[in-house]
Amino acid sequence: MNFKTTTKNNVTILRLQDSRLDNTLAADLKAHLLVMIEEGHKNILIDLAKVDYADSSGLGAILFGIRQARPANGKIKLANLKSRVLSLIKIAKLDNVIEAYDNEAEAIESFEE
Repeated sequence: MNFKTTTKNNVTILRLQDSRLDNTLAADLKAHLLVMIEEGHKNILIDLAKVDYADSSGLGAILFGIRQARPANGKIKLANLKSRVLSLIKIAKLDNVIEAYDNEAEAIESFEE
């Protein structure tokens, strides 16, 4: 999986560069999130602007990251979801577990609340 990482206002932004977040990439995302958490990144924003498709294993990788971040007092949130990915989160009834924002600015601001 191809990632780009930047930091803005104490938030590490992980930009996924692939159009699909599925079983072929989920393990890479889990591993990358785990390394980021172990390195002390507490506020992680996953930018899904380029992701057109996600499946249950992709959502599972995100949930894994959220669970791993909690003991370290960290948070993982999503931004720039396309309607198809957002629909999957809602269908799976994970919209109360996964915090998703329309844009990066809203998401970054939410970490400060």
